[in-house]
Amino acid sequence: MQPIVSIKNLCKTYKSGHQALKNINLDIQDGEIIALLGPNGAGKTTLISAICGIISTTSGSVTVNGYDTVKQYRKTRGLIGLVPQELTLGAFEKVQSTMAFSRGLFGKKPNTAYLEQLLKDLSLWEKRDAALMMLSGGMKRRVLIGKALAHEPRVLFLDEPTAGVDVELRKDMWKLVSKLRDSGVTIILTTHYIEEAEEIADRVGVINNGELLLVEDKAHLMDKLGRKQLCIELRQSVSEIPDSLSSYQLELSDSGTHLTYTYDVKSTRTGITSLLQAVNAAGLQLKDLQTSQSSLEEIFVNLVSEDQAQ
Repeated sequence: MQPIVSIKNLCKTYKSGHQALKNINLDIQDGEIIALLGPNGAGKTTLISAICGIISTTSGSVTVNGYDTVKQYRKTRGLIGLVPQELTLGAFEKVQSTMAFSRGLFGKKPNTAYLEQLLKDLSLWEKRDAALMMLSGGMKRRVLIGKALAHEPRVLFLDEPTAGVDVELRKDMWKLVSKLRDSGVTIILTTHYIEEAEEIADRVGVINNGELLLVEDKAHLMDKLGRKQLCIELRQSVSEIPDSLSSYQLELSDSGTHLTYTYDVKSTRTGITSLLQAVNAAGLQLKDLQTSQSSLEEIFVNLVSEDQAQ
C-alpha cells in the first residue's frame, strides 16, 4: 500500500551551517494520526515546512499521494492543509468569509453546505459573522483549522495545535482531530504535550537535533521501552538492601522505607512471587505494595536525554 506521505533522505542545512534536518526517512499511511514529539529547536516545524514546500531542502525528496512536492508543487499543495503554530489572522475579516476565501485560493468551487458543516464541527457556527479580532485565542485556533480544511485536503498538518489553550478546549480539539481522521483525513501533528500524543496518536515519532530518533506504534513503543515497577513499602526503614536480595537489583529510597523492583511485563515469570518470599525471609515487614508503568513522557525524556549524551 502506497503511503500518503513519503519522506526520503531529507536534509536541510542553512547558510550558517546549522543542520536543521539530518537524513529524515518517514512513510505516513493514509488515515493515520502521527505525533512528532521534540523539544524546542528539535526540527519539528522545519520538517513540516519542508513537506509543505514552505522552505527549500538541501537534499532528499518528499511525495504526497505519489506526487513530488517540488516538481508537482501545485498538485501536492492542494492535497495539504496546514495549521501554523502562530495565530496569523487578519483583524477585520469575518470567520465565514475568511474560510471561503481560503477555499477559493486553492481553486475550489464554492460549497456553502461543506463550509457550514465545517463551522458547526469546529463550534464556530455562532461566530460565523464575527470579526476575527473579537475572538478568543482558542476560537482563532479553530478558525485556522477551518481555513486549513476549507479546500478539503487529504493530509492535515497541525503545528502545536493546542498551544496556549486551556485543558477543556484542548480535549475538544482532540475529539475534533479524531473525527477528522474518521472522515479519512491523515493528520500529522507536532506537540509539546505528551498526553496529546498519548491520547490521540496512532504512531509517535521522537525528533531531536534534526534527527528522527524513532517512529513507533504508540502501544508498541510503550510496550518496548516502558518499564513496569513494583514499589514495596516497608514498615521500618533499612539502611541498606540485604545481600540475600542482591540478585533482584532493587533500588532503595533515600528514606529507606521503599524498595523498587523493575521487571518485564512480557516475561512469563516476573520474579515477583520469589521476590516477596525473599523479602519476608530477610525479615523485612511489608506495609504496602504498588505497581506503576512508565508514561510516554518518561520514555520521551529518556530518549532525548540519551541522544544528547551521545
